[in-house]
Amino acid sequence: MAQPKNYGFEEEAGMLKDGARRFFAEKLPVDQLHALVADAYVPERAPEVKWRKELWDEMVALGWTALAVPESAGGVGLPWVAVAALLEESGRAAFPSPLLSTLQATAVLTACGDAGEPALTAIAEGCAATIAVMDASGSASPGAVQVIDGKLEGTAYFVQDAGKCDHVLVVGRDGDVPALFWVSMSEAGVAVTQDAIIDLTRDQARLSFSGVTAQRIDTDAAVAWETAQPTIWMLSSADMVGAAEWLLQTTVEYAQQRKQFDRSLGFFQAVKHDLVNVMTAIDESKSLLYNAACALDHEPERARELAHMAKSSASDTAAFASGRTVQMHGGIGFTWECYVHLYFKRQKHSQLLWGDAAWHRAALAELLVDRTAIGAAA
Repeated sequence: MAQPKNYGFEEEAGMLKDGARRFFAEKLPVDQLHALVADAYVPERAPEVKWRKELWDEMVALGWTALAVPESAGGVGLPWVAVAALLEESGRAAFPSPLLSTLQATAVLTACGDAGEPALTAIAEGCAATIAVMDASGSASPGAVQVIDGKLEGTAYFVQDAGKCDHVLVVGRDGDVPALFWVSMSEAGVAVTQDAIIDLTRDQARLSFSGVTAQRIDTDAAVAWETAQPTIWMLSSADMVGAAEWLLQTTVEYAQQRKQFDRSLGFFQAVKHDLVNVMTAIDESKSLLYNAACALDHEPERARELAHMAKSSASDTAAFASGRTVQMHGGIGFTWECYVHLYFKRQKHSQLLWGDAAWHRAALAELLVDRTAIGAAA
């Protein structure tokens, strides 16, 4: 099936994007964000979970947790291109919330079919959720948490926004078979250990499971996990594209205001060229992002291929835009008082999460080579 014109980005998606931009700008502008998460420069500080729970409650009231939930489970069932637009604005605001993690968990549960509906209904009603799957090396292959004597045992690493979530979707293993479990964070035997990370707008933790009784989702977990991965990568890409747009806009404004040799910085070609290069990189990443999101809606057979491309490009753009922004801000660019460091650190975290650019390019190459070999054999 061919993709529709404009990636299927309909009027409701545009309205959602515009409304989200106004919400984030009004509720937590960047000066208030900095005061919230970077109130003190203390390198040795203990990990903290800094966010405004009341704003999350407002997001739930707006129905944002229900957007990707199918109508059969009490959700809105919007296309993924609309959800990508929302995540783009969340990234632009570097907003501290469990929205990205919750939508990624929604993708896995949706891939479970009818078996995932009870958990999806909870998310539609406002439950914040995250995914626990990675081992200490960062591998997303199920196995860090296992079923032993009917209970969950093991430790999952790099769990995003664990300090903000009510439930965790555990992608584990029962013997040789992958299995999915829906677990309350308050369940006996679940221990949360916060990690010290550079990203001040998020929290990350290790989740240890010791004899945990969990609600198993009766589905083919291997298929559900593989099906959901392109959506997870696409949503992470949307966050990075939005953050890169903020970095570009902020740098353009600074280049117009800052004077050097009686001229604004933007007058000089070296600055203009770099800004155009950042803009071009963002446009490329945004195009690949919405191409991947559209594939999830209309060409699922191409979703994995296009999501690899989107995440690879977005990770590269995140690094490029961050570096150029710091450089063009000059001496003020790497100070704690300059808001740029919030985005620089968020982008660095996002680059590596769920696979960096090099990993996705290698995976894409393997996918295409295998496809070519199959076609030649046929």
